[in-house]
Amino acid sequence: MGTTQLDTAPEPKYWHLKTVLSEALDSDFAVGEILPNERELAARFGVARATLRQALEQLELEGRLQRRRGVGTTVAPPRVGVDVGTSQHGWPGATGDSWQPLDCTSAVPPAAVARMLDGDFDDEVHMVRRIRVSHGQPVAAELLYVPVASVPDLAAIEAPSGAARARSVLRELQRLGMDGQDRAVELGSARADDAKELDRLPGAPVLVVTTRYFAEGRTAAVSVATYRADTCRLTFGDSGDLEISHHTQERRAS
Repeated sequence: MGTTQLDTAPEPKYWHLKTVLSEALDSDFAVGEILPNERELAARFGVARATLRQALEQLELEGRLQRRRGVGTTVAPPRVGVDVGTSQHGWPGATGDSWQPLDCTSAVPPAAVARMLDGDFDDEVHMVRRIRVSHGQPVAAELLYVPVASVPDLAAIEAPSGAARARSVLRELQRLGMDGQDRAVELGSARADDAKELDRLPGAPVLVVTTRYFAEGRTAAVSVATYRADTCRLTFGDSGDLEISHHTQERRAS
């Protein structure tokens, strides 16, 4: 990786540095290779460490780099295409579903989720936690909120906790006739629990996919799935419409 003079660049220094670093990643580094530390890189390119961090953060956002706990900054593999088209999925847990159930608890959902479920803000729901793995690495974590009314026969099933109870909730949910679903995607930052599940640092860029499932004239379940923005490229099926909306108040639903 050579040194490049940045003082005469017309664009911001960090942006030009990002371009130089991106070219170096293509020519001088292999996937998974660890980059030199910030002090060495800043000295090599003659920039302040703050400028270097801006460039590295932008490359991470674009999926070129990964920050890993106890390892450092490494060259990221190509993004994995993840299908989120509505035409490809029925109820969560149906045949062909690529999510793995981890746990199920009863809890009061966040206010934003309660509003989507048209329930009281102090009503507990079944909260199913799942993980999605691709090519051996976790790429997404999900919280699925299911009202008690959507799975009325669950109380008679002996599955007190853990993955077994999560699977029971998913099986009971599939007894409903689905009326449809809608989906929204937004950019966010990983919370501490999401970051732990996805082997990321808190605050890392993520894509948040919120899905509402409709049955019997009401919202039967709400899914909030957090995808790694550095490794995932979301794709939509032929009938998967993309709706663009602007909002300033509500950010995340989980």
